[in-house]
Amino acid sequence: MLSRREFGGGLAAAAAVRRRGTDHAAPAPQPVPANEPNLARILRTKRLRIAGLVGEEPYSYKDPATGQWSGFCVSMARNLAMELGVELAVVESSWPDLPADLQAGKIDLSYFSPTAQRGMFVDFADPLFYDTYAIVAREGFAPKGWAELDISGSLVAVDIGSAREETARHFAGNAAITGFKTRDEAMQAVQSGRADCIIATVFLALTALKRNPQLGELIVPTPHRRAAVCPGMPYDNDRRFRGVVDAWRQDHREIGQIREWIAAGLGKFGVAQSDLPPDVSF
Repeated sequence: MLSRREFGGGLAAAAAVRRRGTDHAAPAPQPVPANEPNLARILRTKRLRIAGLVGEEPYSYKDPATGQWSGFCVSMARNLAMELGVELAVVESSWPDLPADLQAGKIDLSYFSPTAQRGMFVDFADPLFYDTYAIVAREGFAPKGWAELDISGSLVAVDIGSAREETARHFAGNAAITGFKTRDEAMQAVQSGRADCIIATVFLALTALKRNPQLGELIVPTPHRRAAVCPGMPYDNDRRFRGVVDAWRQDHREIGQIREWIAAGLGKFGVAQSDLPPDVSF
């Protein structure tokens, strides 16, 4: 029979063996490679980080009660993550911060319209779909074309940093343009009579008007101005992630899945295909 001392010594020896075994089974984590390419990082971390913009219905929006992100751009990213075998992580951002967040590596992917200035910091893939610019106008204000809007007497509201602000300053630069921190604040300016209209897109305007028909009237000024909505990602050396995103985009556009995601996202706000203005396509 083992003595108390022998029994205690045996336990201590066994514990030491277990510790050595544990140390051998869990080697020190490998350092993250310098300048790790986007795709390699996504596959290593098992996470695809996309930008989430609050209050951008129907593109992306966050439920304040649950913290859940939705919108057809989120649905697209979720499918891409699934096909890569990784989880989707939505990182909250804003229009002014979006290019910097991409450049700083805080996010892997976002969807917005390319410009020469943005192209200096963001690697854009080919378009997912096309937006058509429109305005939500107060009662009694009904310009038919951009030329009628581009006069000193027009009071135009925009959300700061967005592609919609860029469009307003490009096509209605003679108007009195007021920037607001959020799209909702710009909409409130129209509803309260402090602005004649807000520059929007057809998708955005229809969604807002379905939620609050008293905001104003949807007008698509002529000539129609369309903007490509493209996946944007940080530049890297091998650009394999851009190749993956482009292949995914082409596949899902050809089978009509991009259109189905957009239609489903609009449908959540009661917007049907028949609500789209004539000659507007995406």
